[in-house]
Amino acid sequence: MEIKRDIYIEKLKRRENNGLIKVVTGVRRCGKSYLLFKLFHDHLSEKGVDEDHLIEIALDDRTNKLLRDPDNILAYIKSKVTDTKQYYVVLDEIQLLSEFEDVLNSLLHIRNLDVYVTGSNSRFLSSDVISQFRGRGDEIRIYPLSFREYSSVYEGTPDEAWDDYITYGGLPLILSRQTPEDKAEYLSTLFNKVYLDDIVDRHNVRNREELDEVVNILASSVGSLTNPLKLSKTFKTVKNKNINEKTLRKYTDYLIDAFLVSKAVRYDIKGRKYIGSPSKYYFEDVGLRNARLNFRQMEENHIMENVIYNELRVRGFGVDVGIVDQYGKSEDNKTTKKRLEVDFIASKGNEKYYIQSAFSLDSESKREQEERSLNEIGDSFKKIIIVKDNINPRRGETGIVTMGIRKFLLDENSLSI
Repeated sequence: MEIKRDIYIEKLKRRENNGLIKVVTGVRRCGKSYLLFKLFHDHLSEKGVDEDHLIEIALDDRTNKLLRDPDNILAYIKSKVTDTKQYYVVLDEIQLLSEFEDVLNSLLHIRNLDVYVTGSNSRFLSSDVISQFRGRGDEIRIYPLSFREYSSVYEGTPDEAWDDYITYGGLPLILSRQTPEDKAEYLSTLFNKVYLDDIVDRHNVRNREELDEVVNILASSVGSLTNPLKLSKTFKTVKNKNINEKTLRKYTDYLIDAFLVSKAVRYDIKGRKYIGSPSKYYFEDVGLRNARLNFRQMEENHIMENVIYNELRVRGFGVDVGIVDQYGKSEDNKTTKKRLEVDFIASKGNEKYYIQSAFSLDSESKREQEERSLNEIGDSFKKIIIVKDNINPRRGETGIVTMGIRKFLLDENSLSI
């Protein structure tokens, strides 16, 4: 079973021979090594690169232990470069290499080398890419499988694919697990024994119980506005614990750096400014979120919203939560103001879309509710409501487009329809 991950191959192709270290990042088990060692390898072979010009080293392989020494690996790579043609170097689990920053910077001095690396996010996070490479690193972020990628190899009906995806998520290896019990066990073990252990080890977290509770609260409130102050109040009222905002902010930052959750901040559409706290948090993979809650709280509307957010990120959009004020008059003729929310503002270059996630529009009042904030925006960018129903895109009298979730997810050009 081969999953085509063309969106990332295209990103790698655009960055070939750009003079920078290509750093592939993402949550553990999302397919970074497969992307480089299989899919990108195949691409290079198909374009005519000879096998002896592909230098690929998996540093977590015991047979490559000696190459974890910086001088040994530099000597090894240089010994492979025997002519002036282009060579491609792929290094996996780069954090196992001592002084890897110096090694990679040294490789940049060899003109006919193009270098690609991956790393474990316990020690090799997006923030590290920025600080350690000082402008010499080019990050390519990879996500768990999109629903389009997942469906391309799923053996079952479209309805079954959707049910499995919103339950068990898109980590590639989930497709090799045959039973619900195996899938649940895989995700739970991965979350607790790999992801959280990474965070505890990296940041020397002393109170694992507090971190666990923060994860549980965020998992239970996907798509809800929250901030460290609200989390602190939740701990006080529900857990009868006093945890200061600074500590809670650190925990959420750790989860973001580990690619477990993402934060969408609020943006005042008419005022054209960011509002800041509170924000919304979404899980990088909905299966991990569900496993964390032992597959309770399976509200499909909230999970669908998380899936839409993730899909927009996969497509390269920056995603914010929109705020728009609606003004009116009270019965005594005083000016009133009501703050309305737009689920997502998706922006990429000159592209911008306002998107509402609405599980259903089963009544005229529900439709009016979902359209209200979109109609208050007042600019010409496309406004879209995504619903659970399997419907083709249709445009209403006010120009708002309604489309089904599957059309949105399966058609990579769905937003421009």
